Amino acid sequence: QVQLVESGGGLVQAGGSLRLSCTASRSIFSINNMGWYRQGPGRQRELVAHISTTGSTTYADSVKGRFTMSTDSAKMTVYLQMNSLKPEDTAVYYCNADVRRRWFESEQNYWGQGTQVTVSS
Repeated sequence: QVQLVESGGGLVQAGGSLRLSCTASRSIFSINNMGWYRQGPGRQRELVAHISTTGSTTYADSVKGRFTMSTDSAKMTVYLQMNSLKPEDTAVYYCNADVRRRWFESEQNYWGQGTQVTVSS
């Protein structure tokens, strides 16, 4: 069974940085529409960053210029580099992607378990 495993969350001071990672728990055939989402206390889950199957990257207005999403094909890992963190960035961060386990199977959508990011003032 394929799972997306996240890591890198933690507690940082405002202005600090964190790098989140998300990797598949086993070998897969392909991965598309990779995204990072977050849900803060009392807030709805929102899209933070996304890389489409065409390679285009988009960011929420609230994180533009501060967050960078990237991938490492060899390690089958998706990253979210977060710089200049603000208290309002405090949330549980989730990775999401469409994964094809084998060439003869269709894509399925997977969510990571979430990792807590807390930014203190």
